[in-house]
Amino acid sequence: MRGSLSLNGWITAYLFRSTRCPFLAVGPLTGHIDGVSTVYSNDGMQTRNVTGGDGDRLFEEFESHRAHLRAVAYRMLGSLDEAEDAVQEAWLRLSRSEAGSLQNVRGWLTTVVARVCLDMLRSRKARRETPLDAYISERFVSKDAGADPESEASLADSVGLALLVVLDTLAPDERLAFVLHDMFAVPFDEIAPMVGRSAAAARQLASRGRRRVQGADTVRSADLNRQREVVEAFLAAAREGDFKALLAVLDPDVVLRADRAAVPPGLSREVRGASAVVEQALRASRRARFSQAALVNGAAGLILAPLGRLSIVMTFKIVGEKITEIEVIADPERLRRLDLAALDD
Repeated sequence: MRGSLSLNGWITAYLFRSTRCPFLAVGPLTGHIDGVSTVYSNDGMQTRNVTGGDGDRLFEEFESHRAHLRAVAYRMLGSLDEAEDAVQEAWLRLSRSEAGSLQNVRGWLTTVVARVCLDMLRSRKARRETPLDAYISERFVSKDAGADPESEASLADSVGLALLVVLDTLAPDERLAFVLHDMFAVPFDEIAPMVGRSAAAARQLASRGRRRVQGADTVRSADLNRQREVVEAFLAAAREGDFKALLAVLDPDVVLRADRAAVPPGLSREVRGASAVVEQALRASRRARFSQAALVNGAAGLILAPLGRLSIVMTFKIVGEKITEIEVIADPERLRRLDLAALDD
C-alpha cells in the first residue's frame, strides 16, 4: 500500500483505474463495504457517472477539476499511478464532506491533493524506497507495462523529463512549495499551513527548490549554449537513427566510456572511434525517446529518464563543434552525487 492512503482510498483507487469493467464507488469503510454512493462506467481515460441522484452535481463539479488535480499530483509525485491515487482520495474526502459549505471547491481540492501527496512523499523518503537502479528496465517501453505506459510517457514529456528528475531531488516540503507556487500560482499564505510553517518560511522553501531546479550557480554563457546545441543535435540524430548526422557531431577519435552499471557483463566499457560510437548510439535509439538535455554539473548533458525516473546520465566533452568524449553513468550512487538542473526552454 503506497503512501498514507487509507484502506478505503487504496481499494477505491485500484477500482478507479480499472479499464476492464464498470465498478462501484463505495462509501466509508469500517472493514467492509457498507454502502454504495454512485455507480460509474470507465471509458478508458474518462470516468462518467451513470446513475442519477443528488451526488451527480458533486461528481460533475469534481470532474471539472480533475485535470488540474492530476497535474498537481503528477508534478508532486512523478508517478501517474500515485497521482491517480491522490486524486481519488480527494474525491473520497469531498464525497464525505459538507460540500455545500465550501466557498472554493477547486482550492479545497487542491489543498487536499497537495496534503495527500506531501504525506506520500514523506513516507517515501522515510522508507528510502525506490532506488534509482530499480527503474532501469525495458518495462518502460513495453506494451505490457502497467495500465497505460504510453499515456504516462506522453505526460512525462509534457512536463519535462529533466524537471521531473530534478523535482525528485527536492525535500518533500520544498517540492510542495515550489510546485504549488511556481507552477500553479498558489499563494504562500495558503501553502504555509500545508507544511506547518509561516508564509515567509514557505517562500524560502520554494526559493530553495527553485535554485535547485534552475541550477542558479551555473553561468548562462555562450559556451553553454554551444554545448547544448551540440548535445541536442546528437540526441536528435540518435532518435532519428541518422548515421550521417551522428558522425557530423562526433570527433573522428571520440571515446565513449561507461561505468559497470551501464554495460552488460562481458561487454567492453570503452568504445573508440566515431563509427563505433555511432553504432552504440543507434543500438540505443529506441531509448532515446526517454532522453532529454539537462545541466549536469553545470555543463550540457543528457539524462535517460523513462517516465521521469532517472536511470542514466551522459556527460560530454566538446571541443569546437565536435564531441570528443562521452561518459555514461548508471551507477545509482554516482547518479545521486550529480548536480542536475533543468535547462530553460
